[in-house]
Amino acid sequence: MEEMRARAQRFLERMRGRRTVRDFSDRPVPRDILERCILAAGTAPNGANRQPWRFVAVGDPEIKRRIRIEAEKEERAFYHGRATQEWLDALALLGTDEHKPFLERAPWLIVVFGESYEQRTDGRRLKNYYVTESVGIATGVLITALHEAGLVTLTHTPSPMKFLNQVLGRPDNERPFLILVVGYPAEGATVPEITKKSLEEVAVFLE
Repeated sequence: MEEMRARAQRFLERMRGRRTVRDFSDRPVPRDILERCILAAGTAPNGANRQPWRFVAVGDPEIKRRIRIEAEKEERAFYHGRATQEWLDALALLGTDEHKPFLERAPWLIVVFGESYEQRTDGRRLKNYYVTESVGIATGVLITALHEAGLVTLTHTPSPMKFLNQVLGRPDNERPFLILVVGYPAEGATVPEITKKSLEEVAVFLE
């Protein structure tokens, strides 16, 4: 039991060191590290074991540039029209805006898609279940795996994201879930001072 407590505490301390980074180095990350982390994400629980996820890892500079151009179009529309003032005030604490240079500078973008149905080669469509929940859990495992590997990440969700299907040549049964920016922090990168809610604020125990 004590070993279990110690392992849980070590993991807690490790994850307390995880922070979202917006300033990335262009230092290369070997593909095989991403492969292992993506395979770890694929162990996530999911509806009916349909595994309704697709991870598109983008290292090609031209494709990353196209993603940045399209994402910033949506971000400009968001920051200068679609977003409520309340939402903008919340984001102001993090210092974000419509400019997303990390989409080009970071060595990898992992675009996560949810697959609403599986298109079989014989023409049949097999429905997938609990897609959003399954993909969300897998993405959490992926972020944790990348952190354990010594990398930093940023979750980016321009809205709408349908342009990702076109840029990446993905079929209609795949819906973009988010862009995960992956790499090393730039030298001198800083992160905002934030706090996490206490156990009492996030959990209820009924014993």
